[in-house]
Amino acid sequence: MASALGARDIVRLVKKGVDVRAVQAHARKPFRFLLCGDPALVAEMRALLLSGHDDGSVPLDAAACLETIGIGSAFAVTPRDATAAVFLGRPGDLSGADLTAVTSCGVPVLALTVDDGAAPSGPASPPARGAVAEYHVSAIARDALRGRVFPHLVECARGVEIAVGRRLPVLRETVAGKLSRDAARNALKVSLASAVVDHIPVVGLVLGAFASAGDMVAITGIQMMLFLHIEAVYGKDPDLQRLWQLLPVVGGGFGWRALARQLSGFIPVAGIAIKGAIAYAGTIVVGESITFFLEHGRHMTSGQASHLFERTKTDALQFARDLMSKIR
Repeated sequence: MASALGARDIVRLVKKGVDVRAVQAHARKPFRFLLCGDPALVAEMRALLLSGHDDGSVPLDAAACLETIGIGSAFAVTPRDATAAVFLGRPGDLSGADLTAVTSCGVPVLALTVDDGAAPSGPASPPARGAVAEYHVSAIARDALRGRVFPHLVECARGVEIAVGRRLPVLRETVAGKLSRDAARNALKVSLASAVVDHIPVVGLVLGAFASAGDMVAITGIQMMLFLHIEAVYGKDPDLQRLWQLLPVVGGGFGWRALARQLSGFIPVAGIAIKGAIAYAGTIVVGESITFFLEHGRHMTSGQASHLFERTKTDALQFARDLMSKIR
């Protein structure tokens, strides 16, 4: 059954379950980033976050997502729609700042200490709600913030990240990367579940073909939704007709999954991890290929896609092995 399904057949099956209205709803979700600290640095951060719109103007709904607030006990923060706060200061400013009004309402605070020429540094993970984490950056610029600050800001916006990317273009590439990783983890879990069924005696014999077909449909569905989500991030309204643009990328993923099933058959235990790893890496390639096209206006070359796949595969294998160890 699985071998009888081609990429177009799978896309047709998946399209029946694509929820365009859910994508539109995610794109309209409210969020609010709070900016505080040094007024000049706050102005720079605000300008950076609002930059990059196609016509050069700033839409009102984008501007409304950034709120400059005062700090100290005299100020109160309304937690409604507050997603994260960014404190901006020079060396030594953070130690004297009273951020109680922000932290008390449960908002994570990214404290940026701007020091010209300083090597970037910061925590490995974003701050928890109500906590403060300090980041040292050399400037308020995209290249200086894309290492940890932007990814952690987007992580703090979990659940509204599509709306964040749609309204704040400078964060779009970061949001697309997070969506790709989240989708890849889901694809890995589906693939591992299918591979485990294939290796259970009797159950695998009876359900193996259906599980293999099912994981193709499920993983392709994940990739299709990823396509729509990333397009929404880049300001495009969901359009099922554009899903056909994804067919060449899905076709590549289809081939990787077929190879994964063969490896799984030859290497019963390691093959399960390999199958999951290829599903993970293939979904990353789909997401990054779409992002590359929207960023540059052209598709990745086959060499660029292959390099991306190989780079991702090693990390995916380790992720799959860790997950398998938990299952055991």
